[in-house]
Amino acid sequence: MTVDSEDVIDCMARMKGDAQPFALATVVRTKAATSAKVGAKAVIRADGSMVGWIGGGCTLGAVRKAAREALGDGRARMIRVRPDAEAGDAGEAEEGTEEVRNACASGGTIEVFVEPILPRPSLIVAGASATARALRALGRTAGFTVTAAALADDLETIAEADEKLAGFDLSRSPRAATSFIVVATQGKRDREALEAALATGAPYVAFIGSRKKAAELKAQLAARGVEAERLAGLRSPAGLDIGAVTPEEIALSVLAEIVEVRRQAAPVGLVEAPIAEAGDLEGGSVETRVVTPAASGCRGEGGKH
Repeated sequence: MTVDSEDVIDCMARMKGDAQPFALATVVRTKAATSAKVGAKAVIRADGSMVGWIGGGCTLGAVRKAAREALGDGRARMIRVRPDAEAGDAGEAEEGTEEVRNACASGGTIEVFVEPILPRPSLIVAGASATARALRALGRTAGFTVTAAALADDLETIAEADEKLAGFDLSRSPRAATSFIVVATQGKRDREALEAALATGAPYVAFIGSRKKAAELKAQLAARGVEAERLAGLRSPAGLDIGAVTPEEIALSVLAEIVEVRRQAAPVGLVEAPIAEAGDLEGGSVETRVVTPAASGCRGEGGKH
């Protein structure tokens, strides 16, 4: 039983709408006997489960492994799964292709392009200050999904945001725990906004304000029971030290720091699971050789090579 390509496309649309990372695997070339043909597609979710059809046991383990790596480093890759007898033939090796040996009885060769589809990074900016406005505008230009959190009266004046939250209860944002959060309230309910930001558990929380103000707020929050570890992780002064003075320059320094943190962060990765054990493969183990030196409610189905 196969899954129609429209089902795969619908699944992709739903997962993108839910900001879920996944990998798209597409069969681009086959040789000899293979069950999946050119154009066959499958979505591999972040937990390793699959929706679609790209072949059976001899292919699945290799594709899941490639998907995990693609979601980890954000780079697409081409894999070629072919019989033991043919693998390692230098005459057919192509630059940038990962070769996988198998011992399946079918004897066919299949090439699959695996592309990571990662959600746009999320930036939450609390406050309606001039720096907050500049940061939201710059964040959208840089490709972030921007959420504005501000008091109801201030929210009406904010245009540079993809989403809006009235007040500072950031837990109402579905991606708060994985967002980059910047508190730029600058004197307008600072403690409330900062406490809400730290409560999300987000890996990056920054406060725009003086060192003295930040120290006062941290002392107040400690007295209110906020964990010392969370307070220690607060970034203030926020941003890279570029000598910023104006709201626009401060916004630039903060976004530069966010980009630096994001690029150095641990990869998205697939949930750790046994993806290429003998039980996943028909008649063989998986061994990969890189020829050149050198990221929802969808139903999944499986198949045979």
